Amino acid sequence: MLIGEVARRSGVSTRMLRHYDALGLVRPTGRTVGGYREYSADDIRRIFHVESLRSLGMSLRQIGRALEDPAFVPAELVGDLIRRTEDRLKREQELLDRLRAVDASAPSGWEGALRIVELLRGLNSPGAARRQQTVLAPADDVPVPAEVLARAVLAESDPNVAGALRWALARTGGDIVANVASGLRSENAEIRRRAILALIELPGDEATAVLMDALAGSDAVVRRHAALALGARGAEEAVSTLVEMVVEGRNDVEAAEVLGALADGGADGIVGALADAAAEHPADSAVRIRLTQALAEMPGTLALGSLRLLAGDGDPAVALVASALVKVVEERGGAGKASGSN
Repeated sequence: MLIGEVARRSGVSTRMLRHYDALGLVRPTGRTVGGYREYSADDIRRIFHVESLRSLGMSLRQIGRALEDPAFVPAELVGDLIRRTEDRLKREQELLDRLRAVDASAPSGWEGALRIVELLRGLNSPGAARRQQTVLAPADDVPVPAEVLARAVLAESDPNVAGALRWALARTGGDIVANVASGLRSENAEIRRRAILALIELPGDEATAVLMDALAGSDAVVRRHAALALGARGAEEAVSTLVEMVVEGRNDVEAAEVLGALADGGADGIVGALADAAAEHPADSAVRIRLTQALAEMPGTLALGSLRLLAGDGDPAVALVASALVKVVEERGGAGKASGSN
């Protein structure tokens, strides 16, 4: 088969076929009487082998080595191609994110677009101080687009910069909640943690609804943060998780304070839930002491009866703590009555 026919059937240009011949990749086995290249069936199969390897991103030199060396093992080369492709995709994704950020900011002209690009460079700076400055004092008073802030807060590892990003997010309009909530679906636990820390600082019903979903999730860290935030917003759905936190000793002091605030706001059943939890752990002094201390956080004398029962507990350590707290609560109740009589 002559070169023109090979080019037509294979889709490889005659110029590329001549280049393959010059490199020794695919040399036609025959020549016509007139001196034209004549390709055999094996030559054409080799052309398709070359094209297949090119589609994997291999250079012509690598292809030549692969086809000529009988001892060639492709695993190492393929692994290198995978790494290079991943790097290229990462760079292209970064470019796509940057273009989307510029588009989302709706710049009125090239000057505005260039300011956004400069802002993005600041947020992607290797220096934490530069990233923090970009968030707190954007150049030329250019506001950071909400989508950019959301991506940045999910990627930020420096606690100071992350705090600045959360502060900026809470003061930014736009569809922030949905952008940040996407981090809760990440397989990376750290990204989920960053997402919930940002969400608990966002006001509004939409953020509260997302926190409710997080409260029912499987990530214990996310669930605890959601419970504290929801309890602070007056959501009684957080009570059971907050009691669990006291039992487990995970942010138990903060959880007890939130439970006290909920009870003060009229939430029912909190004293009973704490007392029941204490009864469920008869042999664990540490757990029962934490629950006793949480009972003392209840407003007024609401938990006084439960504390008096614990003051007679068979565990001396629990009884001692409960007895001391009974006095505190009684004094608090007495002060309240005295105040009310004035």
